[in-house]
Amino acid sequence: MDNFRKYIVEFIGTFFLVFAIGMIAMLPGNGVITAIAIGLVLMVMVYAGGFISGGHYNPAVSLAAALRGALPAQDFVPYVVSQVLGAVGAVLLIGLLTDIPEMTICTYSMTQILIGEFLFTFLLCFVVLATTTSRETEGNSYYGLAIGSALTIGAFIAGGVICYGAFNPAVAIGLWMLKLSCMWLTIITILANIFGAIAAAYIYRYVTGINKYYD
Repeated sequence: MDNFRKYIVEFIGTFFLVFAIGMIAMLPGNGVITAIAIGLVLMVMVYAGGFISGGHYNPAVSLAAALRGALPAQDFVPYVVSQVLGAVGAVLLIGLLTDIPEMTICTYSMTQILIGEFLFTFLLCFVVLATTTSRETEGNSYYGLAIGSALTIGAFIAGGVICYGAFNPAVAIGLWMLKLSCMWLTIITILANIFGAIAAAYIYRYVTGINKYYD
């Protein structure tokens, strides 16, 4: 039952994150406001659910946490399923509220996607591990702000410039469902997110000398 509560929180958090990103993408406005709004949504949801599920809302973050030892292996797949279902639910609601474009956008090159999505997924996952899974930062009050800010930084620097700015496979799937990304670049985005998460987990373990949760 406790685990199911975590999955519900992951669903809710991912739903609101993807809903916000999708609505902003469908109704574009000022780029600065867009990046800040997306970071604020993540920050709010991390604070709201972090004490229950860890506030991942991102399969890449869950992967990094599992490799770090901060997420039990048996929870990884349910977390990812909850996150993807949250993304799908958000897209379905967006479809009821707005007109999904007819044409699929296939804007960036594979190199741009790989570099942009890898770098800022790495940053996001590294910040999550550093602020939420270390004894040195245990009980801090800034973890949500730090995590939301990491996403904002990625959105400012890379999102809409060299990549879609997903930094999250669930978001990438949502953007594809909204026809804001083509399938092959969505696959590249997800692969870059996975590689960024793996790199963050193992580099974090190396630089801290930590292999298990709170060791």
